[in-house]
Amino acid sequence: MNKTSKVIKYVLFDVVRSRWLVIYTLFFFVVTYSLFNLGGNEERVLISLMNIVLFIIPLVSVLFGTMYQYHSREFIELLLSQPISRRMLFTGLYLGLTIPLSLGYAIGVALPFAVYSQTYLPALLVLMLLSGILLTFIFVALALWVANLFEEKIKGFGFAILFWLLFAVIYDGLILFIAFAFEDYPLEKPLMAMSFFNPIDLARILMLLKSDFSALMGYTGALFREFFGTSSGLAFSIVFLIGWSLVPYVLGLRVFLKKNF
Repeated sequence: MNKTSKVIKYVLFDVVRSRWLVIYTLFFFVVTYSLFNLGGNEERVLISLMNIVLFIIPLVSVLFGTMYQYHSREFIELLLSQPISRRMLFTGLYLGLTIPLSLGYAIGVALPFAVYSQTYLPALLVLMLLSGILLTFIFVALALWVANLFEEKIKGFGFAILFWLLFAVIYDGLILFIAFAFEDYPLEKPLMAMSFFNPIDLARILMLLKSDFSALMGYTGALFREFFGTSSGLAFSIVFLIGWSLVPYVLGLRVFLKKNF
C-alpha cells in the first residue's frame, strides 16, 4: 500500500503541474461564475451547468487518461523494473489521475456557489458534484483500459473517442429511435432499465429528478421520479455508477497484468 501511495503521489504531482488541470478548473469556475452573473438562480445555474458537466467531464477524462497512459510508457517501464506489483502500479496510476481531475472539477464549481448561494450545499449541487466525480472515475477507467489494450496511439485515441460518442450521443439516438418505433407500446419501464446501461444518462436523470424541471418529463418523468426520487432508488443508482467505474477498472487491470512492455 505504501508503494501504491508513492505512485499516486508522483502521478498526482505530475498532473497538478500540468497546465491542462489549471485550465480544466478555471473552465468550470468561469462558466459557473458567468451563469450566476447572467442572473440565474441556483437551480437554473445547476440545470444549465448540468449539460456542460455531462458533456465535458467524460470527454476530458477519457482523452486525458488515454494521453497520460501513452506518454507515461517509459515511466511505467521504469517502475516495473522496481519491486512493485503491477496491480499496485495500475491502481496508483488510476487514482493519481482521477483524484486531481475530480478536485479540479469540484473546486471550479463549488467556489462560485460558496459566494453566490443563499443555501448551504443544496441537494442538487451535492448530487451534481458526486455525479461529476463518479463520471471522472468511470471515463478515466475506460481510458486506461483502451490505452493498455491498443499499442498504437491513433487506434487508442480513436476507440476512446468512440466510447465517449457512444455514451454521449449515439446511445441517446438509439433510445429516441426505440421510443418512436414502438410508441404504441408501454416503454416507460424498459426505457428506465436501459438508462442504467449509460452512466451519462443515469447521472442526467438523477440530477433532473432532484429539480423542479422533472415535471416537464410528463408521465415518464413521474415514473422515473417514483423510483429515482426515493432514497433506495438514489442509493441504487449511485451504487450502479460506482459499478460502472469498477467494470472498466477491472478490465484495464487484467490487460495491464498481461501486457508486455
